[in-house]
Amino acid sequence: MGKQLWKPGNMLYPLPVVMVTAADRRGKANIITIAWTGTVCSDPPMVSISVRPERYSYPILKETGEFTINLVTRELVYAADYCGVKSGRDVDKFEKLHLTSLPAEKVHAPLIGESPVNIECRVREIIPLGSHDMFLAEVAAVHADEKYMDEKHAFRLESADPIVYSHGTYYACGDALGRFGYSVRKKA
Repeated sequence: MGKQLWKPGNMLYPLPVVMVTAADRRGKANIITIAWTGTVCSDPPMVSISVRPERYSYPILKETGEFTINLVTRELVYAADYCGVKSGRDVDKFEKLHLTSLPAEKVHAPLIGESPVNIECRVREIIPLGSHDMFLAEVAAVHADEKYMDEKHAFRLESADPIVYSHGTYYACGDALGRFGYSVRKKA
């Protein structure tokens, strides 16, 4: 069996699914679902999101330079899908989906209370790339839901049942296959 040669495209899957919150200068908040997001640097901690300029949240992000990344779980997958297909021009997504808007500590964009992890971000640079612009941002604060802490006070995100996105479909994460470095650890 051989390999097929395809035209260039984005085939880096699966991707994390996140709901990004932003608030305009008057305080009106919106939620946008993004799968084009990722870690950029650990020191200083930085992330990126890529957004099409025609999206409702784009000018809010550009004007305020702040947003919050909210991780998505199986319980939040319906809300994530809804926030990806409905525009904040037409609907208040917090109200429609009965999501809890919590104040952030360092930025004006709210947190989604139902999310197990909220990452407050400040934009450092906007990089036009073509169909999307990348918002390169420094992490200002991280909030972790205490209900996912184990008896040793370690955060157990897998207990929250996070999801990923691949080719238009949302998937639950599967079984743990090994921890970083397990291939070279000495056997006990």
